[in-house]
Amino acid sequence: MAKLLYLVLHCTATPEGREVTAADIRRWHTSPVSKGGRGWKQVGYTDIIHLDGKVERLVNNNEDANVDPWEITNGAKGYNSVSRHVVYAGGCARDGKTPKDTRTPAQRKAMEEYVKDFHRRFPEVRIIGHNEVASKACPSFDVQKWLTSIGINQ
Repeated sequence: MAKLLYLVLHCTATPEGREVTAADIRRWHTSPVSKGGRGWKQVGYTDIIHLDGKVERLVNNNEDANVDPWEITNGAKGYNSVSRHVVYAGGCARDGKTPKDTRTPAQRKAMEEYVKDFHRRFPEVRIIGHNEVASKACPSFDVQKWLTSIGINQ
């Protein structure tokens, strides 16, 4: 068990307007490499925010300020044992390659509520974008600028 230090925001890196299911994520992350997956034992995210703003739990956790071994997800190499990860469906333009903030109004509202609630419960946990700890565009928006715009100053 480790102290929770980060909430990492992600995108699925899928084209704008394309929904992603929990089953898709499980297949992408846990299927053997030989079958097109990553071969991980666990998915990369605790929760997903769907296009309609519905938040779906992918990996159970006990909602405390620690990360138990059974709660660890594979969202950001080197940070997983001290982080929780939330992903929104989207993050790429319709070409499926160009990074773009594709959050729908419902996703924006749901993400704001999710992050504000998380910050209220765990004010000492730093909220970051995946791109702040890895050479990736994910989540395809500037998390620190967005946090300031919703009234969270870390």
